[in-house]
Order: sequence, then structure tokens, then C-alpha cells
Amino acid sequence: MKRASQVLNADDRRRISRAVAAAETTTAAEIIVAVASASGRYDRAEDIVGLWTGLVALGVTRALRPVELAEHGSWAEPSKALEIGLLVVVMLVGFIAGAAIAHRIGWLRHAFASRRQMRRQVWARAEQTFCDRRISGPAPFAGLLIYVSLFERLAVVVADRAVLEKLEQGALDAICRHLTGQLRQRDPTAALCSTIEEVGRRLAATMLRASAAASAGGENPLDNALVILD
Repeated sequence: MKRASQVLNADDRRRISRAVAAAETTTAAEIIVAVASASGRYDRAEDIVGLWTGLVALGVTRALRPVELAEHGSWAEPSKALEIGLLVVVMLVGFIAGAAIAHRIGWLRHAFASRRQMRRQVWARAEQTFCDRRISGPAPFAGLLIYVSLFERLAVVVADRAVLEKLEQGALDAICRHLTGQLRQRDPTAALCSTIEEVGRRLAATMLRASAAASAGGENPLDNALVILD
């Protein structure tokens, strides 16, 4: 799985930063753009892969090493403890190997992670990112976050109350649909720039800059740089 810093190079980040700066010249709201490599670890998906790998290893071992029967003419019992110990070791090694493979192979972990869990993780990480960025600002502001998580292939748009009162949730959902539609057709940078322009148009219609001086680039509580979450 490629990291966000590998998908978006320095030129891509500058393009996105310029798009944010241009959009903010027409609105009093702050626009934050964040791209995450993944929003969760999905340990459960790794455990499921490990369990199945262990079971397969157990089945193969039983097929290659059938139950040992007592030798003809001998009254010695086969060592059940040794047999059980071998099967436990095989199962454990298979589990560890499967979990390690799933940890390294993104599509395999993705296949065993539920869509509901991924959506919940993406929303939680997006809200945390938005809160962290707002706290780092010098003063309260009206803001909107465009958040893309590459591993889950999910995007969300989060806004504070000031923006929600102007745009309403339906407009945020429309922006998110615009973003996901663009991501299906174009590269991430072009998709994000197009969505930032769309956000700027919508915000400009409802949250215009208070003065021409501010529009000229006077005050900007937050940095316009793309937030990369590797």
C-alpha cells in the first residue's frame, strides 16, 4: 500500500495549497484538506487472515501426516501429546504468518475488514483531524475539512456549526459526492483541486469575506498546506 506522501509529491501539494488559497480569497471560512494513508489499523482483519491461514496449515499437516496407528504386534500407544503439540505449533505458526502477511499486503487486509468498520474509522480520524487543526489555530473560526483516506478508498467532508448553518448537511453531502466522483475519474490532485474550487464557490455564496482587505490576503488563521497523515 502506497503512503499518502508517496501518492502526492511536492508539486501536487503546492497545487493543492494554491487551490485552497484561491478559494479562501472569496470566503470567510477556512478550508482544510487532509489525505491519510489509512484511518485505522484493522487488527481484526489481520487476525481473521491469520486464523484462516492457521486452519489451512492445520489441514495440510493432517493430510500429509495422518493419525499414527499402533504398529502390528505392538501394544505401545502412539504419542498423543506429541501429535497434539505438533498441531498446536502448526496452527500458531500459520496464524502468525497469516497475520504478518495481511499486515504487509493492503488488499488482503482490506478484503477482510468490514465496510462499516472502515467507514467508522474514517469518520473518527476525520473528526479528530478537524478538531486538532481547529485547536492549533489562533482563534475560533468557521471551517470545513476535506478528508480522503487512501486505504479505505473513502472520503468525508466535515464542517463546524458556523458552516453547517450556512450550507446545511445536504450541501456537504453533495460536495463529498463531487469529490468521490472526481476520484474515480481523475488523479487525486486534480480531484482535490476541483473539489476545493467547488467548496470555494459554495462558501463564497453564503460566507463572503467581510472586507476587500481580508480578500486581498490579510488574515488567514490556518496554514493552507495539505495535511498528510502517513
